[in-house]
Amino acid sequence: LFLQFGATICLGLFTAAVVAQLRFLGVHSAGPWIALFGGFLTVFNGVGAGLITWTMIHPAVAQSPPVLLGFYYLSYALGGPGFSIPMGLLMAGVSVSAAFMRLLPKWIVVLGLVLAVAGELSWFHLISPGVLFLIPLTRFPGFIWLIAVGFALPRTRASSLAAAAA
Repeated sequence: LFLQFGATICLGLFTAAVVAQLRFLGVHSAGPWIALFGGFLTVFNGVGAGLITWTMIHPAVAQSPPVLLGFYYLSYALGGPGFSIPMGLLMAGVSVSAAFMRLLPKWIVVLGLVLAVAGELSWFHLISPGVLFLIPLTRFPGFIWLIAVGFALPRTRASSLAAAAA
């Protein structure tokens, strides 16, 4: 719980940095703002899920099964589909923007778009438990995508222009 909470804060910082870098590199479309919305919503939902889980360990709450069950479902909703759906927006906003400006390698863009679709389709888990697999499919490979974006996104405008020309 402690580490998950801390990692969520790092995701918020990453989101702000990536959006700022996209803007610095000349992206003036809605993509960075969609990424910012998705990233921050992922963070807020993750923080909420973590704090609700923390609340569940207190004796007064743990001794009340109906309250405990309600908190469990709320924590799951925020940390499951509440994570994967906005995370998909973050990945889509960055991937589409980077694709148009040729700021990232094609494999990172394609991976981001595939994971974004999985994240958005995880919405259907709320009505059909059979698509539960979309949540971890978005979450765990999404971390690999985040790391790849962090390393591959150009640091300067000159290097982004050279990458676009190649």
